[in-house]
Amino acid sequence: MTKSVLVCGAGGFIGGHLVRRLLEEGCWVRGVDSKRHEYASHLATEFMVGDLCDQQFVAKVVDRDYDEVYQLAADMGGAGYIFSGENDAAIMQNSASINLNMLDACHRRTIGRIFYSSSACIYPAYNQTDPDNPNCAEDSAYPAAPDSEYGWEKLFSERLYMAYRHNYGMDVHVARYHNIFGPEGTWTGGREKAPAAICRKIAMAAAEDEIEVWGDGCQTRSFLYVDECIEGTLRLMRSGSCGPLNIGSDEMVTINQMVDLVADIAGKKIHKRHIPGPLGVRGRNSDNRLIRETLDWAPSDSLRAGLEKTYAWVSQQVEQSFAAVERVA
Repeated sequence: MTKSVLVCGAGGFIGGHLVRRLLEEGCWVRGVDSKRHEYASHLATEFMVGDLCDQQFVAKVVDRDYDEVYQLAADMGGAGYIFSGENDAAIMQNSASINLNMLDACHRRTIGRIFYSSSACIYPAYNQTDPDNPNCAEDSAYPAAPDSEYGWEKLFSERLYMAYRHNYGMDVHVARYHNIFGPEGTWTGGREKAPAAICRKIAMAAAEDEIEVWGDGCQTRSFLYVDECIEGTLRLMRSGSCGPLNIGSDEMVTINQMVDLVADIAGKKIHKRHIPGPLGVRGRNSDNRLIRETLDWAPSDSLRAGLEKTYAWVSQQVEQSFAAVERVA
């Protein structure tokens, strides 16, 4: 029998890749988002455009039984969007409304198996002040002290999903994503994340140009290529674990090191000009001990391998945008 799957956030970066994988598995997939995917050439079996903050629209979305529901929809973006402080109310209102609506509708429909994409942003800021030794073990989440309202909403929603699990027996699975990147994601406009922004800046730069880097560039992060994110998501969803589990790479780098890595991939000698900007915590790295123990699996691809694919795609977008401007001119 064909598996019936709902993907909320299917018009977004990770959601689009998840839809592709599920279609390859032969699933019937209903994708839902406020917009269609800007870059992906594939389509869900059925795609609905609408606002998941609207209970009436959610009722239309959850109008049938599903074998699996993936809730990835959220109001989000990169550091320039999340940490500016200017979007906090919208982020919390929109994302919390989506999760409240989806859980209520799935519970009323007695749909049990649901995946929720949380974030590494839930981890306490006080455990991420040392860029060389951040603590992001799953059990370090409390006492809670996320560094952004985005992180607080994600933590609230984690507890909301677990409450539905405890009170109503729903088969809930929660992952904490760590900086997912790859092709077919936002690469310009203010909501892009660091890998895409760096790839864009270097793609637009001449061989020995200077690019701007927020802060001193010594802040550390780990970045996970999207294909491994999807693999981890499906493994968690189809396991006996409810989580929360980290899904991320444990290959930690500084932002300066990532700039140098992308510059090397591009074959350019790039100079850095450090400027003030929203930074988030000083250090963050996925702790993969629990996912190895629980799923007997953890991401293993190198950062460079993922950046090579991402840079090739972003540079193609830059070339196409330049060509479009020249045609208009």
